[in-house]
Amino acid sequence: MPRWKKILYALLVTAAVVAGGLFGWSVVSRPDTCTEGVERIGGECVGVNGEGYDFGTPEIRQVARAIARENRKIQGQPHVTVAMMLPLQSDKAALRREMRSDIQGAYLGQLEANEGEGEPPKIRLVLANPGRDYRHQSTVVDTLLRMADSPGDRLRAVTGFNLSLDATRAAVRRLTDHRIPVLASRITGDQIANADGADGMAKPRFPGLARIIPANHDVAEALADFNGAQGRENSRTVLVYDKRPDGYDESLAKAFSGIRETGAPGPAAMPFTSPAIDEAGSTGNQFTQIANNICDSEADTVYFAGRTLHLRLFALKLAQVGCENRHYTIISGSDAASLQQNMTDGDWQQLRGADGRAKVTVQYAAPAHPDAWSTELAAWKKQFRAARHREPTGDELPQYLTEPQAALDNLKKLIGTTKATDLGSAPNLDDSRTMLVYDGLVTIGTALHQVQSGDAARMPSLDDVGGEWSQLQSRHRVQGTSGLICLTSAGNPYDKPVAVVELDPGRAGQGGLRFVGLGWPTGREQPKNCVIPSGTP
Repeated sequence: MPRWKKILYALLVTAAVVAGGLFGWSVVSRPDTCTEGVERIGGECVGVNGEGYDFGTPEIRQVARAIARENRKIQGQPHVTVAMMLPLQSDKAALRREMRSDIQGAYLGQLEANEGEGEPPKIRLVLANPGRDYRHQSTVVDTLLRMADSPGDRLRAVTGFNLSLDATRAAVRRLTDHRIPVLASRITGDQIANADGADGMAKPRFPGLARIIPANHDVAEALADFNGAQGRENSRTVLVYDKRPDGYDESLAKAFSGIRETGAPGPAAMPFTSPAIDEAGSTGNQFTQIANNICDSEADTVYFAGRTLHLRLFALKLAQVGCENRHYTIISGSDAASLQQNMTDGDWQQLRGADGRAKVTVQYAAPAHPDAWSTELAAWKKQFRAARHREPTGDELPQYLTEPQAALDNLKKLIGTTKATDLGSAPNLDDSRTMLVYDGLVTIGTALHQVQSGDAARMPSLDDVGGEWSQLQSRHRVQGTSGLICLTSAGNPYDKPVAVVELDPGRAGQGGLRFVGLGWPTGREQPKNCVIPSGTP
């Protein structure tokens, strides 16, 4: 072979090796994607998508596709993007059902916000999965920051947020530090909230943050208001709390400690330590000891500051130890709204005694309940008739009951007219998730419509939207299914009621879930027209 051919062949072989190496390196270094805009990290599909992707969770597949269809429908109209951020993958069926309830609420809220003609901008909704316990939130926040600057995306708000964790707080802080408005619909931890100062003079920790659910401090005050009316004695109460770092548990324990400061003291607080939100670890062993110690005391009411999985185990253990046939009431926070769907037939049987009556009932402060407004309104009318000997007129009915009932009726009508295949299943309003997330999207839609003026093509800025939260009060209050939403200058819901709900395994069926009453953080209902008093603390 001539020398020049040998050189040519050598060059060709070298080029082929280099090209192959470069190709191999590009394949190896290229991110492993689940779908466009969603990266596979540690076995989870992390990222942002509004094209119908279900993040590997079949339960949300139908409603995710329905959101994509609505997004395509409004594509040619003036619109902005709103991101729904919460973990969207789990190996637990109960958690996947909860995700479906959340996404159903988001979709229904999107439909409601987009319904009016000549009312720009419309909402393009995208789903943002930060991974389990928000562990990959920084990756998702990176994407959302780019979307806020993108003329094609025009991200104007981020909502969702269902766990009060340090990672959640980091995500909210970074978003608000970059002026992106955040509306938290389902986090109650006091650490992720702005402090209300005299007439709004306090500097916000999270500028542009709004919440539509009471913080744990307000929840505890509302429970104190409700339970004070029930005549509970502090000497017969005990606090059981989780020591694992968790914003929800910590703030709830602190709040519960505050409402147990008067009267004769009960037993000292009893801590336990769980390994994670959705892991039991050795908590069963710890609960055996705690239950036995409670049995030796006079306490029959337990304030429980912990997550749903551990609340279920504690209730079962308290029923197992058999404390001289005593009946116990466990009182907990909003996370307990998931308890009912995590209980099995065997669990309910275990919580009942041989006579069929409950050994343990669980009472919790739900952020909403579908029976709240009709039940309270019926009781109000009964008292009115007894005092006035006549039926009340429409103007005399309390708007803090009638307006939320009207909003709930509208949501039910919307559910009835929405294709069942779009929702994947009939929404379970009892767990409050669909109602709260729906209210969040309606609140965002209200803010967007109120700041939009002039040319329909002119989109509201980030500052426009974030500055509108504090205007949503008085005449511009939002009629939410969970109650009137009137936001303070710090973006907190003023005197938002909690629905006190009770799980009684002694009632008919597996476990009777019933609305018990409303609790108000200030000790009384919201003022007429929800005009927030000056100097609200």
